[in-house]
Amino acid sequence: MNDVHREEKRPGGEAEIRRLTPAEVRERASDGLGALLVDAVAGGASIGFLAPLDPAEAAAWWNEVADTREIWAAYGAEGGVLGVVTLVRDAKANGRHRGEIARLVVHRDARGRGIGARLLATAEAHAAATGLSLLVLDTETDSPAERLYRAAGWTPAGVIPDFAADPGGTLRPTTLYYKRLGR
Repeated sequence: MNDVHREEKRPGGEAEIRRLTPAEVRERASDGLGALLVDAVAGGASIGFLAPLDPAEAAAWWNEVADTREIWAAYGAEGGVLGVVTLVRDAKANGRHRGEIARLVVHRDARGRGIGARLLATAEAHAAATGLSLLVLDTETDSPAERLYRAAGWTPAGVIPDFAADPGGTLRPTTLYYKRLGR
């Protein structure tokens, strides 16, 4: 399943969004995908790591999740990774109808081009097409990502204080979101 979508890029050119196989994730773990995580953490994104993120740690994380997540990457005209989104399906018998958007990251140099919205829409469409009816996610409260999720029709379910440390180690609240699919 190589879902491919094209998106106009400024100025000119295209960004290609492509679903990655586990082998492709491992192949790109230490360069494009790992570098994307390092950039996000350096930019203050609360995505599960503390700063400074060692590139080897970022690569190890991708290798660890390669078989347990569905992963799409946005590639620029020169082949560099501009963004990524991951989908985790719930394996419990009573939760097989739902999944989690567990990581949505766009490189700081590529923000403002609609890549995050396109990655999110790609994961949502795939989730719906493969039988999921509910998606959940969490994001740092008052982060720029909240605008993206609200604009994409996600519903806030609540805020948990001191949920996770930001890259600098300060505890921050997180907002939980959900989205019903196929309605």
